[in-house]
Amino acid sequence: MASSNKMKILLLGEYSNVHWTLAQGLRSLGHEVTVASNGDFWKNIPRDISVVRHGYGMFDTLRYVVAVKRALRRMKGYDVVQIINPLFLEMKAERIRPIYKYLRNNNKKVFMGAYGMDYYWVTTCRDCHTFRYSDFNFGSHLRTDDIAMRDAADWLDTEKGKLNREIAADCDGIIAGLYEYYACYHPHFPEKTTFIPFPINTDEIKRVSPAVSDKVRFFIGIQRTRSRYKGTDVMLRALERVVAEHPDRCEISMAESVPYPQYCSMLDSSQVLLDQLYSYTPAMNGLLAMAKGMVLVGGGEEENYEILGEKELRPIINVLPDENNVYERLTNLALHPEMISRLQADSRLYIERHHDYRLVAQQYIDFWTKNG
Repeated sequence: MASSNKMKILLLGEYSNVHWTLAQGLRSLGHEVTVASNGDFWKNIPRDISVVRHGYGMFDTLRYVVAVKRALRRMKGYDVVQIINPLFLEMKAERIRPIYKYLRNNNKKVFMGAYGMDYYWVTTCRDCHTFRYSDFNFGSHLRTDDIAMRDAADWLDTEKGKLNREIAADCDGIIAGLYEYYACYHPHFPEKTTFIPFPINTDEIKRVSPAVSDKVRFFIGIQRTRSRYKGTDVMLRALERVVAEHPDRCEISMAESVPYPQYCSMLDSSQVLLDQLYSYTPAMNGLLAMAKGMVLVGGGEEENYEILGEKELRPIINVLPDENNVYERLTNLALHPEMISRLQADSRLYIERHHDYRLVAQQYIDFWTKNG
């Protein structure tokens, strides 16, 4: 059903198909939407205006600056502009600042997404009391992983962090896509921060996960450079223990640096996905798997269900950042495969109830309309 007042909307930047899927939902409600992005790098997600940086040498930089200037001519006159992150272009913060001001001066409203790595995420995780565990802390202890240290240095006492604070203070509203990001921004900007779940296109993504026959098929994706940071190393060790002890009951499907179509094919033939050990909530990869009817092992803390207002469904196998805890949960699934069909159905229902792209799009329209 179309919304009553048609809006002209620009979504600038991309993370894991969030903006493109949101655009699909908004268009189904009758709004005019333009998505401008680099396709989220290798994922090459669809967009209407393509702004891709091919390198950081002098010639590539010049090409990119020309492409951005050309694109900016098409980025004015919108009712709403939403940037995916304070760093919505592949430029230094000092160069993004005047572009943000241009967007602010040439459009009616500007909103910022709280969807990933930024200054408020880093500082909140590192306070060691907001989250019991995160990408940056285990209880009262700060993580010292190379990536955690690098990301902290990247945002704290830097121009990037300063730009983030400036945009957060200036924009018309901040939309958090996960409970964790809401917890980072709401204490600082309670009047203009909201939580809206990530959108999933429930028309395009069908339930495909097969029923368990002889073995439970566990799927895990490996990014070697970020494995320790995301906890994939811990999950894989636990999974390998389970498979070694119960080779007749389960097997591993592992994707490491495979092309995206092959990744999706491997995902579709599995029943259980292991993802994001240090998260309270499922992000886009986990949500995609749940929409396909897979069981997710990862972040499913009660805070996730509370912010959604979900009282009954508990489809996610929540695990703590501890190898033995992961091992116990996976062993239980391997020994009780009869649980899986119910969890598969509940996973799909959970997505339809909370993440349907049209319902999510309407929540964005409502928030954009009342703010600014």
